[in-house]
Amino acid sequence: MESWRLLVCMVVVLSSRSIASSSTFSATPFEDDFLECLHFNSHDSKLEVYTPNNSSYSSILQFSMYNLRFISPTTPKPQYIVVPSHESQVRTVVVCSRKHGLQVKVRSGGHDFEGLSYTSHAAFILIDLVNLRAIDVDVQDNSAWVQAGATLGEVYYRIAEKSRLHGFPAGFCPTVGVGGHFSGGGYGGMMRKYGVAADHIVDARIVNANGEILNRETMGEDLFWAIRGGGAASFGVILAFKIKLVQVPPIVTVSLVDRTLDQHVMQVIHKWQHIASYQVPEELFIQVHVYTVANNYDNNNTTSTRRGLQTQFQIMHLGPREELMHLMEEKLPELEIKREDCRETSWIESAVVFGGFPNTAPLDVLLDRTMQEKFAFKAKSDFVTTSISNVRVSLSPWGGNMNEIPDDEIAFPHRAGNMYLFEYMISWNEKEESARASQMHINWIRELYNYMSPYVSMNPRAAYLSVTDLDLGHKKANETPTYSEARIWGEKYFKGNFKKLVEVKSEVDPHNFFTNEQSIPPILTFKSMRNEGLVVIP
Repeated sequence: MESWRLLVCMVVVLSSRSIASSSTFSATPFEDDFLECLHFNSHDSKLEVYTPNNSSYSSILQFSMYNLRFISPTTPKPQYIVVPSHESQVRTVVVCSRKHGLQVKVRSGGHDFEGLSYTSHAAFILIDLVNLRAIDVDVQDNSAWVQAGATLGEVYYRIAEKSRLHGFPAGFCPTVGVGGHFSGGGYGGMMRKYGVAADHIVDARIVNANGEILNRETMGEDLFWAIRGGGAASFGVILAFKIKLVQVPPIVTVSLVDRTLDQHVMQVIHKWQHIASYQVPEELFIQVHVYTVANNYDNNNTTSTRRGLQTQFQIMHLGPREELMHLMEEKLPELEIKREDCRETSWIESAVVFGGFPNTAPLDVLLDRTMQEKFAFKAKSDFVTTSISNVRVSLSPWGGNMNEIPDDEIAFPHRAGNMYLFEYMISWNEKEESARASQMHINWIRELYNYMSPYVSMNPRAAYLSVTDLDLGHKKANETPTYSEARIWGEKYFKGNFKKLVEVKSEVDPHNFFTNEQSIPPILTFKSMRNEGLVVIP
């Protein structure tokens, strides 16, 4: 079960343990100026700041760097790690960072496949939001304010504390941080019924490039549109989201059905493609994971290991077991699901099951922000619009209410026409393998991705923002890309919404203070807009 938990999460998280205050260090004049700026502008309380000279620096930085590809000594490190305990302190950090020419990186839960929230080729500061994780649930209003450093598990647990008939449609992995997940879209098991997490954001607080704390009213509807699916890292530092809760039934049925990948199961998956998105009720979610397992066998009195392929059908139905059994017998009898495979539970208990925990685990495991094992990995994504004959990855069905929401309702564009999301992932032990071997793993997943080209969406070949993939293209170090350069990856993530995201970026952050390798670029001048073909000259 622990291996399934790792498969679900594929992301990293911060520890909730208290962090010691930074020790005394010998500062340079530049450091003195920056730290003095922080001290001068922090009026309310102490602000935790760590430099590479501090004994806790490495442990704090690395604790949530679970992708060991980015933990090597050659990976660029932040000049400072700042851990705010109040939202006003984030404003202070932004103001001082801009004044002293430091790039800002923000980490809420560490859900970042390419390390963009804690690495950079420019001098940068890391704002770690682990202490900003307050959750205020208002059942009467069907809403909750959630700070960006909270995890999905914490959100689900706090909602269930107030009501077992309320929930929220976001991801399965309980250790994923809210800030990145919600602003990138945030799909999960109730997506076919209610849409993605970003569809249910009704207000937000954000620090802009000028250090102002804005809400929906003061930021304006364009920026509010952009941070719901457009990735907030391009526009500011998300402090909190107000979310609208959804109704969940008293009984939810879950089932994890394991099968060895043979010809029969391949036929089941092939049929699954046709029914999971369009032919079953929106209350039913059937996700498929295909992954490798190591099997020991006897080879001339010597134990050897052979890798095989295993499949798990992860099923959640917003309703009782008998309804699910009837649906599966009608729509996918080839899976041969049995009554004992299905467990009636509550929505909050289903979050424990799909979080990769044992059935007997208590609900408070959702409050655990840690993962048990670190590994190196590379991931990629695709959207599939027509069925294909062979699949060997993680498949998440679309359809249902996702078909009813317009592509431009919010910045998240992946709606009608998609059958399912393809997620590829390869992992390895970075400590035990050479750099050459690690590159071989990365090359392998790139070859698989290229092989799948004829079977997935095209023009553009779409990708999911939260499965960040620098192979899609990225800016040159310390440069602002042109519109034409950025659209290479931007239209893959955002399709037709990319142009509007650029317009919003140009309005709210014209000097590109908030930037990373795949961030939304501003169009700086009228001349550059004309050169990019965005302005029609009469």
